[in-house]
Amino acid sequence: MTGRAWEKYGKQVTYALIGIIVVVGGFFAYRSLISEPKEKQASEAMFRAEEYYRMDSAGLALNGDQVNAGFLKIISRYGGTKAGKLANFYAGDCYLRLGDFNNAVKYLKDFSTPVKQLQERTYGLLGDAYSELNKKEEAVEQYKKAGTYFEKDELFSPEYLFRAGYLYESMGKTQDAIAMYKVIKDKYPNTQRGAEIDKYLARLGVTQ
Repeated sequence: MTGRAWEKYGKQVTYALIGIIVVVGGFFAYRSLISEPKEKQASEAMFRAEEYYRMDSAGLALNGDQVNAGFLKIISRYGGTKAGKLANFYAGDCYLRLGDFNNAVKYLKDFSTPVKQLQERTYGLLGDAYSELNKKEEAVEQYKKAGTYFEKDELFSPEYLFRAGYLYESMGKTQDAIAMYKVIKDKYPNTQRGAEIDKYLARLGVTQ
């Protein structure tokens, strides 16, 4: 920059550089002083709630005890953290176990993840919750998502496809049910659902 240009624009360039430094410095300060400690606190709070979840104590997992926070409080306190987001999945599953299907839907819908197995499971649990609410259209769509999201999973994928097909049957949508059952037969012949799927196809008029 020439001397004349510097006289004209120098202060603007300086202020811009200072602004960038402040923003970058603020980001790193936020991460080291606020964000990272908050992530650690959230992870520590999750430990006991997850223990209750594994013990199938859904009420304690949700609401905590006199000492430890449950998933609901973790969501409230640490909603922006990884642990806080994961708590939505746990909360949705806990509500499903407790028979509160509307809240199960609410929290499961607030959760998403790039981890395929976990996202697949989320879709499946949403399907279960909608099914319990007798919202068959919504349930079948979630089951189809779950059954096709992570096709390498030979445990849950055929199971969710089966649930979709079974729901289609109950809705009188025979051809849609057949389509679901045929996917199981073609893609998962060596699974438990694959081994028994011919009888479901046969009762809908599809024979070898």
